[in-house]
Amino acid sequence: MNTDAGLPTPDHRSQTPDHRPPITLGELKQSGYQSRSVKDELRANLIRQLRENKAGFEGIVGYDETVIPELQTAILSRHNVLLLGLRGQAKTRIARLMVHLLDEYVPYVAGSELFDDPLNPISWYARHEIETKGDDTPIAWLHRSARYTEKLATPDVTVADLVGDVDPIKAATLKLTYNDERVIHFGLIPRAHRGIFVINELPDLQARIQVALFNMLQEKDIQIRGFKLRLPLDIQFVFTANPEDYTNRGSIVTPLKDRIESQILTHYPKSIDISRKITFQEARLTPEQQTAIEVDGLLKDLVEQIAFEARQSEFIDQKSGVSARLTISAYENLVSAAERRMLTSGQRRTVARLSDFAGVIPAITGKIELVYEGELEGPVHVAHRLIGAAIKTLFTLYFPHPEKAKKSKAENPYGPIVDWFTAGNSLELTDSLSDSQYKKMLMDVPGLHALVKKLHPKLAQSQQLLLMEFVLHGLAEHSQLNKSYIHGGIEFADMLGSLFDGGFDDEDYQG
Repeated sequence: MNTDAGLPTPDHRSQTPDHRPPITLGELKQSGYQSRSVKDELRANLIRQLRENKAGFEGIVGYDETVIPELQTAILSRHNVLLLGLRGQAKTRIARLMVHLLDEYVPYVAGSELFDDPLNPISWYARHEIETKGDDTPIAWLHRSARYTEKLATPDVTVADLVGDVDPIKAATLKLTYNDERVIHFGLIPRAHRGIFVINELPDLQARIQVALFNMLQEKDIQIRGFKLRLPLDIQFVFTANPEDYTNRGSIVTPLKDRIESQILTHYPKSIDISRKITFQEARLTPEQQTAIEVDGLLKDLVEQIAFEARQSEFIDQKSGVSARLTISAYENLVSAAERRMLTSGQRRTVARLSDFAGVIPAITGKIELVYEGELEGPVHVAHRLIGAAIKTLFTLYFPHPEKAKKSKAENPYGPIVDWFTAGNSLELTDSLSDSQYKKMLMDVPGLHALVKKLHPKLAQSQQLLLMEFVLHGLAEHSQLNKSYIHGGIEFADMLGSLFDGGFDDEDYQG
C-alpha cells in the first residue's frame, strides 16, 4: 500500500493542476477518473501490449505458441482461468505475472479493508465515509503489487479462511448486533477485491468449500453463519490444478468447473533447447561458480536429456510428471560437484566432467515418483539408468554407433580402445583426480585421443578430454565396456571380466 503524493500517474486518469494525484474524492472526480473492473483493466492493458508488440509474461519459456496465446484470449474474453497441468509447468508463475497487466496504481477509499473503489464503494465503511464526508473523503492509492492474493488449497482450508466469519469480539467491542455487517471479519477473497486471486491445487479444496466459491463467482452472495450479504466483488480468479489430483486426492466439483470460463493446458518443454533456456534462467549459481567452473554444451544437453528420458521411463509414474525443477537442481548439483572437486584438489578453475554426474543423483531421486517396478530397482539405480539412457541417446550424435561399427566390414574405430580393456586394463575416474591427472589417465587409453581428434579436430583440449570420457561412457551404455560405480567415482573395465563381479546396489553406492 502506498499513499505517497509523488506517485506516478496512471494512463487512464489526468493529473490535477499541481501535478499530484488526487487525495480526496472531489479531486478524483475533477481529474476525470473513470472506474473499470479488474477484467476490463487487464483486457485494456493487454490490448495496448499486443498493439505495441511487447512480449509480456517475461521468463515464461516454451509457451509462445501454446499457453500464452490461449491465456491472452481468455483475458480478452474477461474469463476466469483454470491452468491445468503437471507439476513444474510454471502455472503459478504465469498467474503471478498477470499482475503486470494491472494499472500501476488505482485509487481507493482510505482506510477501507476491501480497498473500495471511491466511485463504486461496496463495504459499509466506504459507503459511510462517502455519505459522511462527501467530496472530502480521503483517497489513497494502491500499487498493483498489493493487488495479488495467492492461497494454496489444502484439506484444512475453511470457509472462514476464504470468505470470512462473524467476529464476536468486534461485535462486543463496537456494541453491534449480529444483523450488522460490520461484525463480519472478511476472509482472503473479499480482501482481494479489485485484484487477482489465485488458488493453487484447486482439487485439494473440500467440496463444500468449492461450493462457496462458485456461489461467489456467479451470484456474488456471501453467506456467513446465516448472515447473507450481497457483495459485488470485483476479482479476477485464477485456479491451478494437477490432473493427477483428480483421482488421487480430490476433484473439482462440476458446478465450479462450469463457472470457470477458460481451461488452459500447460505442458513440459518440447525440445532440449527450450529446456536449456529454462534451466539456465532458473539455476542459482554464485558468481564464483560462474567464473571458476566451465560447463560444456554437451553436459548441459545431458542434464536436459535426463528429464526427457525420465518422462518416458517405465520406472517412473508418468501421471505424477517430472518437474522442470529436476534439471534446474541437477545442473546446480553438477556445477557444485565440479566445484567441490576443484577445491579439494587445490585448483582455482576446472572443467565439469561426466564423472561429476555422480553429484546429480540426489537431484534426480528427490524429483521422481517411482512405480512398483521402479521401487524394486531402487531410486539410485533408476537415477543411474536415466543418466545412462541420456548418454546413449546423445552419443550417436557425436560418434558412430558402436554396434554398427562392430558389425561393419570397415575398421572398427573403437577397436583399440576396447582391446586395451580386454587385455585386463581398467580405468578409475574419481573426484580426487586433478585436471592434469584426469588428462593423463585418458591419454593413456590407446586410440581414445586419436578417435576424438579425427572426428572433432577443431575442439579445445578441455572439450577433447570431455569427449574422450564421453566415448568410454558411450561404449559402456552400448555394452562394449563395463562401467561400475566405486567410492568417489567410476571404473571402466572389460565387459567379459565384469560378468564374474557382483552386481551394484544402492547400499554399495551410498558407501
